[in-house]
Amino acid sequence: MIAVIDYGVGNIFSLTASLAHLHIESQLTKDPATIEAADGIILPGVGAFGDAAQKLKESKLGELVIRQAQKGKPLLGICLGMQLLFEKSYEYGEHAGLGLLPGTIHALRQAIPNPKALVPHMGWNQLRKVKQDPILSPLSAHSSVYFVHSYYACECGSVLLADAEYEGLSIPAVVGKGLIYGMQFHPEKSGKEGLALLQQFAALANRL
Repeated sequence: MIAVIDYGVGNIFSLTASLAHLHIESQLTKDPATIEAADGIILPGVGAFGDAAQKLKESKLGELVIRQAQKGKPLLGICLGMQLLFEKSYEYGEHAGLGLLPGTIHALRQAIPNPKALVPHMGWNQLRKVKQDPILSPLSAHSSVYFVHSYYACECGSVLLADAEYEGLSIPAVVGKGLIYGMQFHPEKSGKEGLALLQQFAALANRL
C-alpha cells in the first residue's frame, strides 16, 4: 500500500485517481500508524513552499516522513512535494525544507536568460536521463512530461537523475538518493509516461 500524505496541500484527486487506474493500492492519510505500515510514501504538493512546510511542521507529518525515509522506506515527492525534500527554499523569504536531499529552491524568473520567457513554466518538455536509476527504467529516449512550476531546484547535481530544458535553463526534473525520489513535473498528468513512472515507484516499494 502507498500512503499519500494528506497535509492540506496538493491536487490529490488526479493523483489518487491515477493510482486507482493503475490498480495500485493507496490511501490518502495523515494517520501515523497508516503511514508507518505503508510500503511507500508519496508527498504531493502545489502552492507556496513556506505554507506547505509550515503545515508539515505543525502536523508533525514532516518529522514522520523524515524518519520513514531514513529507515529506507521508498518516498516520492511530486512538484512542490519534490521541492520540500531539499534543504531550503527562497520562495518569498527563506524556509527550511525536510533536508532529505542536498540543494536549494530558487525562482525560475531570476535564472532564465530570456526576460520575456513565460513563468510559470507550464507545458510538456522532454526528459534527458543524466544517471541510470531503476525509477527511470520505463522512460524512452523521447519521453515528455507535464510541468507547472515557478521555482526549481539548484545545487543538486549529486542527486540529479534527469533534467529538462526550458528557455535555455536546465531544470532538474527527477532527483533521487537511495529510495528517496522527487519529480518536479506531474506524473499523474503526464499520460502513459507519467503513469509508467508511478507504476515503477510502486513496484520498487512493493519489492521491499
